[in-house]
Amino acid sequence: MKTNNPYRTSVAIVGAGPNGVAMANLLGLYGVNAVIIEKAPQIVEFPRAVGIDDEALRLFQTAGLADELSRDIIQNVPLRMFKANGECFADIRPTMREFGWWRRNIFMQQLAEKTLREGLARYPHVALRTSEEVVGLEQDAGGVTLQVRRADGQQYTLEADYVVAADGGRSPMREILGIKLAGATHPIKWVVVDVKNADLEQPCTALNCDPRRPNVCIYLPFNYRRWEFLVFPHEDEEEIARPESIRRLIAPYISNVDQIDIVRARTYTHHSRVAERFVVGRVALIGDAAHLTPPWIGQGLNAGLRDVGNLAWKLAGIVKGTLQASVLQTYESERRDHAKAMIDLADTFGAMLMPTNRFVAFLRDRFFSLVRFAPGLRDYVLQMRFKPMPSYTGGVVVAGHSRSIGRMIVQPDVETADGVRCKLDDVLGPWFSIVGWRCDPQACMSAEDRAYWGALGVKFVQVNRSRSGACRAQRVASAHGSECVEDVDNVMADWFERNPGPLVLVRPDRYVAAQTDAAGAKNMTAAFHAFAPQQQEDVHVC
Repeated sequence: MKTNNPYRTSVAIVGAGPNGVAMANLLGLYGVNAVIIEKAPQIVEFPRAVGIDDEALRLFQTAGLADELSRDIIQNVPLRMFKANGECFADIRPTMREFGWWRRNIFMQQLAEKTLREGLARYPHVALRTSEEVVGLEQDAGGVTLQVRRADGQQYTLEADYVVAADGGRSPMREILGIKLAGATHPIKWVVVDVKNADLEQPCTALNCDPRRPNVCIYLPFNYRRWEFLVFPHEDEEEIARPESIRRLIAPYISNVDQIDIVRARTYTHHSRVAERFVVGRVALIGDAAHLTPPWIGQGLNAGLRDVGNLAWKLAGIVKGTLQASVLQTYESERRDHAKAMIDLADTFGAMLMPTNRFVAFLRDRFFSLVRFAPGLRDYVLQMRFKPMPSYTGGVVVAGHSRSIGRMIVQPDVETADGVRCKLDDVLGPWFSIVGWRCDPQACMSAEDRAYWGALGVKFVQVNRSRSGACRAQRVASAHGSECVEDVDNVMADWFERNPGPLVLVRPDRYVAAQTDAAGAKNMTAAFHAFAPQQQEDVHVC
């Protein structure tokens, strides 16, 4: 029986997986009313996504959840590639922490989802509704109306200014909107098995590039381990997922195969697909609803979290009236091409892992063996410099000559005026910031421009060289109230040397929106009016 209980929210999020709940946490932080609709009654209690990178942890740092999530994460896990004889021919172990976190980390999705949902308790203006399903959608210039069905079959109407579809690879929301997925479905299947208590001392992600049966073995937290085995075309996918078959596959790698606990085993088909559109009217797709990637570089969830980081602050600014409504369209223009680039990289890695032809496998092994004799190529591979980073030439950026514009700014440790060492983002805050290198950004602006940025809620930060003041008690201070910190490890000094221009406008997702000098500050302010109109009064987004 249909009911007419009216509900209203600023943003409705469909899907309470890690992307949807991460979005809700950020919207909660920004003071935006949000409702999450989730069909499942509870979290699925077994591992799914297992890789989380530095960009994702930086996002969760902004959300105030990185430290709690880290309690269930194994950080700085190497990726090793092995020949059929067990010899390691590539040890990919990035040492860089340019964004404040290690590049390769291993977690278990169900534990992260629990932490993310607990984080929602901080925000009374965010609601999670489980055992509910969106069955209809209509939108116009004024908003979106969702028809939601409860577990008992009753329906109600939920009105929202904007909707985020985070409802997974099969996305009913994408189907309702009529958006097609472009790309390919791979013909080769893989059986994925999670086990406990495997007797194997191998604390890494191992790509066992054995042409007899390529497979992946992943070291997980709390004595879990995952294997992914290629399924040959002549094999029955149900038969190979049976416990006795799984034990035969794992037996060559461990000594206690009869004692392991098989948590789950399931056969998967991999997809390399991107939605033709990420935004339709007032509805935006994120995560697997927008793009599907093979698992070989652990970027499926991470790509979705990049969507979250790009979209959350834009929705918050639009809802609060600080940003133009047209900014929503930049989500698609900024994210779609990079999502496709990550899928292409995953396909390349899969091609390296999957050869069942021994000669092709031999050529691959020889290539990686020779890489170590070419330092530039070696670092490119082993330090994961092949991972494409987003670089925005359009969207919410102000054109300029600096190469940093449209790229993520580094995150070193800095030292505050009272001598506390912390990560840079903890000083910048969760919203826009303007950073001055060895200068007060406010001192470079007119009173009118300072008022414009202040009304937008921008944080002003001056970064000085380490030990720049007269003494501990007399550090460099701002006459305008900008927060002053010191570059204790000289990381910012190196960054500004590579990217000249002492004034940097940093977006909430830590991408550089503009870089200029004192003479260009007024033009930067004028150009940003295209994205954020002049406010009549201060707007507190967070």
